Amino acid sequence: MRVTYIPDGTEEKQALERITHLCIAAHQDDIEFMAYAPIAECFGKKDKWFCGVVVTDGAGSSRNGLYANYTDEDMKAVRIEEQKKAAMIGEYGAQLLLGHPSKQVKDKNDTEIVKELVEILKATKPQYVYIHNLADKHETHVATALKAIKALRELNADEQPEKVYGCEVWRNLDWINDNEKVYLDCSAHPNLSRALSSVFDSQIVGGKRYDLAAEGRRLANATFSESHACDTYTMLNYAMDLTPLIKDESLDIADYVTGYIRRFESNVRNTIQKLMI
Repeated sequence: MRVTYIPDGTEEKQALERITHLCIAAHQDDIEFMAYAPIAECFGKKDKWFCGVVVTDGAGSSRNGLYANYTDEDMKAVRIEEQKKAAMIGEYGAQLLLGHPSKQVKDKNDTEIVKELVEILKATKPQYVYIHNLADKHETHVATALKAIKALRELNADEQPEKVYGCEVWRNLDWINDNEKVYLDCSAHPNLSRALSSVFDSQIVGGKRYDLAAEGRRLANATFSESHACDTYTMLNYAMDLTPLIKDESLDIADYVTGYIRRFESNVRNTIQKLMI
């Protein structure tokens, strides 16, 4: 069952129409880890608004400690409340929880989710869309991204966003050649970043310190982004530019993504051959 939460109480249609940055993610908490940069960019602004869309229901979440004996239905309710808390803290323009089981997301024949995403994209018309990167190792993440791309391709040209970025969660993107990386600056409001991550108590108690891991990745990305200069960022996420896949439907999705891998391989091979004794 879909849940719509508007933290500031604005009427739904008006709230969705003001959205400028939209993230479509598989799970509760994915948004805060992969798309903190646009959350921070919109925070406290009246001309920029962030919207999070969570596709799955959270039933498969890990559980331990306080949550060890929670049923799937219990966890669904907990995960909804955690995501709503994050939306309140981050001052999101809107938070949508679609509540689909992971099995449905990974079903190639399912059309319901794509239709729902098309509806949301038409209602929001964001300038920027953030989805999972297609080299992610989590199948539900990749399936969610593929459904998002399918939905984006069904929009008219004047309804499509300016940019679509594939972001880091279950695989880093530091391997992408530097000239092809999209740099998402996560330096602003470090207290906000930590507050958002700490909301997801069910996962932290469940034995997955996503909060520390996400912050550690951002710090590592910022520090190792440039070897011969002082740090430009204090916290940094990388993304893959997926916009061409939306603007040109003739592009093969797998070929497009593996092209990044081939160019990385070429870069490594050329460096070794250049320096080989």
